Amino acid sequence: MGSKTDKRMKILVIDDDPNVTWLLNKGLSERYDFKSARDGVEGLQMVTTEDPDLILLDIKMPGMNGLEVLEKLNKAERRPDVLMLSGHAETEMVVRAVQLGALEFVRKPFDVDEVGIHISSAFERRRLRDEVRGLKEELTAARQYEVFVGESESMRKVRELIEQIADSELTALIRGESGTGKEIAARMLHGRSGRAKKPFVKVNCAAIPRDLLEAELFGYEKGAFTGAHKNKQGRFEVANSGTIFLDEIGDMPLELQSKLLQVLEQQEFVRVGGIHNIRVDVRIICATNKNLEHAIEAGQFRDDLFYRLNEISVFLPPLRSRPLDIPLLANHFIARYNALYGKTLAPLSAPAMAKILAYAWPGNVRQLENLIKQIVVRGDESIIDELLVGASRTTTGGVVSPGVMDAAGSRTNGAAPFNPEVNGYSLKARLDQVITLEEKQLIKEALTRTNWNRRRAAELLEISYRSLLYKIKEYNLNDSD
Repeated sequence: MGSKTDKRMKILVIDDDPNVTWLLNKGLSERYDFKSARDGVEGLQMVTTEDPDLILLDIKMPGMNGLEVLEKLNKAERRPDVLMLSGHAETEMVVRAVQLGALEFVRKPFDVDEVGIHISSAFERRRLRDEVRGLKEELTAARQYEVFVGESESMRKVRELIEQIADSELTALIRGESGTGKEIAARMLHGRSGRAKKPFVKVNCAAIPRDLLEAELFGYEKGAFTGAHKNKQGRFEVANSGTIFLDEIGDMPLELQSKLLQVLEQQEFVRVGGIHNIRVDVRIICATNKNLEHAIEAGQFRDDLFYRLNEISVFLPPLRSRPLDIPLLANHFIARYNALYGKTLAPLSAPAMAKILAYAWPGNVRQLENLIKQIVVRGDESIIDELLVGASRTTTGGVVSPGVMDAAGSRTNGAAPFNPEVNGYSLKARLDQVITLEEKQLIKEALTRTNWNRRRAAELLEISYRSLLYKIKEYNLNDSD
């Protein structure tokens, strides 16, 4: 559509009076290409076949009137702008037409030059609307890099890898802890690919009940189960020609994994209750914070599916592994939320910065952003101590680590027993072990403090309710612990 010039914009006139199109053609044919339909039914058909840029719609027609046509147009995937034409412009009709999205109401009999002004105005509105949409898309694309703010070597490599593989058709597996920005990475891969203007469809495999996930992904046929009153497209069909992002792929039930493998290998599937193969052209991007190799060993994930999903792997490092980026991220979020909320908070002081540098950030960038947001809104950096209750700090700041409980229930210094025969001497493995134990203990303390009220505990921990439920399951916690 963007390649057309204003001179040859296509306008569909839906009016039972042939003189209307004749007059418009006579006066404006040098500027616009007019097509005509004599009634609402023909007009709706021509919207599909002619793909007009603008519709001039009579409100009073035999059979289907203009308001009914407008209602049906509003249900279409793409609806051109509409100018209403009528010699019977009762107030009630005018109001209803505007409610249904008509731009303006032109009275009959009309002056052709006046109609030309209305048409030119409609196209100018659309141009401005498209321009604003384009600016918003550019701004969204720029903001997609927010989670990747930083100068660390690990993040530089992530940015380079995304740029290298974005426009390929490789199936990408994005790995990393919660809060590291896996969805942002997926959107960046889509936004910098040849599919950028096509759909990006996200499915959280952990958030949809397992007995509904198949229907959600692949759709279903009428009568497939109780309540299936009509055919329904699945997310793969909605994403056709675009990208589907399967978040938390490690939580996909084993019985569905074979069907996903079929889509990957043959680009086709069968709806629930259906018999016909449906072909789709979809790029698949997956993400997980689970160790899929361990899941394969435990018989919880198919190895053949893993190798098909892992054509290219993008690993997002945890925030604690790139401490040099923490000050940059903190100042970035301060600037962002100062602008958003009209605040003037100064950059963090050296003591405040030292505290956030010493924290382990189990919630990664998302947790840091939430903390900075609260500081900006409240205008007080001294609340860092309050917000990081239970944080693991260095002793140089005068704060002792809260530690974890040992088997006897005594407080330790936070370090689990280290066995080099099991862990080797890897610093990363050691840090991962300590942070996991810290996280488990903090969750247990929050649940105990709230008498196992999970929603209140999630608020206290500053994580989502779903994330807390996931962690409870992951650590096998219960109220008898």
